[in-house]
Amino acid sequence: MLGLSRSSWYLAPAGETAENLAYMRLIDEEYLRHPVYGSRRMTAWLERQGHGVNRKRIQRLMRTMGLEAIYAKPRLSQPGLEARIYPYLLRNVAIVRPNQVWSTDITYVPLRGGFMYLTAVLDWYSRYVLSWELSASLHGGFCLAALEAALALATPEIFNTDQGSQFTSRAFTGRLEQAGIAISMDGRGRALDNVFVERLWRSVKYEEVYLHEHATAELLGAGLEGYFQHYCHGRPHQALGYRTPAEVYGLAGDRAGVVVESERGKQPASL
Repeated sequence: MLGLSRSSWYLAPAGETAENLAYMRLIDEEYLRHPVYGSRRMTAWLERQGHGVNRKRIQRLMRTMGLEAIYAKPRLSQPGLEARIYPYLLRNVAIVRPNQVWSTDITYVPLRGGFMYLTAVLDWYSRYVLSWELSASLHGGFCLAALEAALALATPEIFNTDQGSQFTSRAFTGRLEQAGIAISMDGRGRALDNVFVERLWRSVKYEEVYLHEHATAELLGAGLEGYFQHYCHGRPHQALGYRTPAEVYGLAGDRAGVVVESERGKQPASL
């Protein structure tokens, strides 16, 4: 009913000590404000807030959260054999219609006694969230599940991701190629090439996750389901002329969820 894969409900949240979870929450909030902060600046910021932490600890926590500073990095090493890297196709490209460009990303989501990871597939033109999944680990399976759910609704011309291992895997890129979709990837360390998803994460966290501090994965999943329903069908966006993403994407009427069984395999109407 919630549009989640069953695996999301059988996975316990990832755990850390209470102290580390508190630091991770602070790091997450500061990273949303200043995504250029790497472990050195984040450590210095925490020290200024009165926390006695060392850089190695913050480095490990940021790796666990999947965070790195946003800045262009030199290509100093070759990717593994399984990685498939593609050029960034969207520089100076006008986004003028639904299903022209989709993108995806992963973000850390805190719980009261642990944390999970959230991924979503977003239509750039309308900001419509086509699908989303939760996972207790950074394995690529939940990203592929979100992709499959989105492709059951429509097919984009271009799909943009970062160069994370979940998106450069043969399983993920192969599925996009099988569907005839052009693959675009952000430059290494250039997360702002995927700026629409970054804005989505900011909204999700400040308007849902931080406000409610869900205790369990089940409560988090239910809260996110309600939030994405509101985000897509009830929340006017200034950038969209105060229309909702669903209106711009071309969907009419109420929906039981962002991805519902009755819509699978149907092509949404375009503007």
